[in-house]
Amino acid sequence: MRNLFWSLCLVAFGWCGLGDLHAADGRAGTDNDHSNNCIMEKELNLTREWDKVFPQSDKVNHSKVTFHNRYGITLAADLYVPKNAEGRLPAIAVSGPFGAVKEQSSGLYAQALAEMGFLTIAFDPSFTGESGGEPRYVASPDINTEDFCAAVDYLLSRDDVDAGRVGILGICGWGGMALNAAAIDTRIKATVTVTMYDMSRVNANGYFDSMDADARYELRRQLNAQRTEDYKNGSYALAGGVPDQLPDDAPWFVKDYYAYYKTSRGYHKRSLNSNGGWNKTSALSFINMPLLAYSDEIRSAVLMIHGEKAHSRYFSEDAFKKLKGDNKELLIIPGASHVDLYDNLEVIPFERIRDFFQSSLK
Repeated sequence: MRNLFWSLCLVAFGWCGLGDLHAADGRAGTDNDHSNNCIMEKELNLTREWDKVFPQSDKVNHSKVTFHNRYGITLAADLYVPKNAEGRLPAIAVSGPFGAVKEQSSGLYAQALAEMGFLTIAFDPSFTGESGGEPRYVASPDINTEDFCAAVDYLLSRDDVDAGRVGILGICGWGGMALNAAAIDTRIKATVTVTMYDMSRVNANGYFDSMDADARYELRRQLNAQRTEDYKNGSYALAGGVPDQLPDDAPWFVKDYYAYYKTSRGYHKRSLNSNGGWNKTSALSFINMPLLAYSDEIRSAVLMIHGEKAHSRYFSEDAFKKLKGDNKELLIIPGASHVDLYDNLEVIPFERIRDFFQSSLK
């Protein structure tokens, strides 16, 4: 029962700042004026100082950029370009972990890959970090998959990107989103997932598939009662991020999260996991909409990386079994935990990731 309690808490309430929005100038049209069906990006308030949890590299140029997805949400990203780069470069879009921001693990990966010669962006998904979208702190299997595809839109619009050499990298829950994006977006030529979560599976089944139909019904009942309360209150209750204090019986992987999100190692003021967490009702759409339904149709190259000791290892192993083709690989890192692959430079196989992208983005 104790394990089921933790599963219900973590699944129902999620793990995983606010960018104030100012409407950009846009043309208003009538309902019948389809010529004005234009894209209107929002102007975001973006932090200009370096506020990452990792040191800035002197080998790359860094700047802030924005782009939009098909739902009209403006996303914020950090752009990393190798210094003295010439010509069109291979490009990679990076996001994750689930409930983190671009100033954390995804930025670390993006900067490291830029040092290796790739043009990269690390972006905040919709409704989180410095990106736009209302209400705040909500996740969606559809919209968050679209975020990756929108990042590809942006990269392909740049004159310094080789349009035939674009890849994506997703960490934790965004590893599952990355696989889902690779299944729908044929422009993506290579995908890396790192310490992947299948967010649909964990929300619907609990950790280690511990929930049965009755437990799932109870979860639905609780979440729907919460959405009634949210509507009455005119605001969305937050589930809370990683706890400020851990009980003695906290699972070891929760302690692993704590060591990253709640300490100077990885804490960030805009990170959901470091602070108030996701909306309590964020799990609803994941329970009803399975990700990876068409992952067996991915034709482009995929490298899945997971730690040997990670509690989440089964997500990658099972997802890999469904993939088809000789351009798919599962890499298990000996002794590594889930969170080791967030920022442990002695564990993250950057050279292997570089080689994979170089060979796949030809």
